[in-house]
Amino acid sequence: MALALKDLESHTYGDYLNWPDDARYELIDGDAYLMSPAPYLPHQDVVGEIYFQTRQALQGKPCRAFIAPVDVRLPKAQEADESVDTVVQPDVLVVCDGNKLDKRGVRGAPDWVVEVLSPSTAGHDQIKKRLLYERHGVREYWLVHPVDRVLTIYSLADGEFGKPQIYQLEGETQVGILPEIVIRWDELAARLPKDY
Repeated sequence: MALALKDLESHTYGDYLNWPDDARYELIDGDAYLMSPAPYLPHQDVVGEIYFQTRQALQGKPCRAFIAPVDVRLPKAQEADESVDTVVQPDVLVVCDGNKLDKRGVRGAPDWVVEVLSPSTAGHDQIKKRLLYERHGVREYWLVHPVDRVLTIYSLADGEFGKPQIYQLEGETQVGILPEIVIRWDELAARLPKDY
């Protein structure tokens, strides 16, 4: 299922900043996608657990972990913020370059991005956002499939995501670009409902 477009106009971060707070959007190449209502509780449980484990692993280190909603502006060049036409809110992200952080969020590609798939966003995250993150240089992209209990990992090499690595949500998985982060799945997977 595709996310609904706000309209057929092209938008920028300047427009985005003036929209009411009662609806959340992501901008991809000027197209405004309406974010679905608050995700199901199991989705939030997965996001929260990944963030918690990541934040603990990064204590005392220069890289910083964040959890949605945080605006990540992805400029095409050096355009001013108000002209940026791509703003996303990944579920979990890690940024190692402190120069990318400001009071509005992140400007530039995070090092690691995790999206936890929901039925309403799965296609968007697997296709449109995968291509977007590849184009902007996200070094590692994880897609967590809570229903199928599967993890898909894309790693950037020579400017492209190669073939994905696919794992079951069991045991533990180390982040390739940040080996100090190891996500342990068993306790989390055990508490996910069977009818998710």
